[in-house]
Amino acid sequence: MINHGKVQSTVKPQAIEIDDNSVWIAENVQEVKTEEFEGYEYDLTQYTKDEYIQILDERDKMKSDAILELSEMVATLAKGAE
Repeated sequence: MINHGKVQSTVKPQAIEIDDNSVWIAENVQEVKTEEFEGYEYDLTQYTKDEYIQILDERDKMKSDAILELSEMVATLAKGAE
């Protein structure tokens, strides 16, 4: 991962851009208008595709675990209501 920090562009960035080697994430996009610059300022992070796939996999596992835990809680509550 490479954190490029705050960057500026005259073109509004997509939240996620994918090229041959990297996944680029633009966050906190704000429109900027000054005497010297008119465009967008945002935080830019670059991941290799492998890094980004790993992040998505970890996020999906966390969601699956949370869903399983919630299902078990609902089942327990349903048994108590009988």
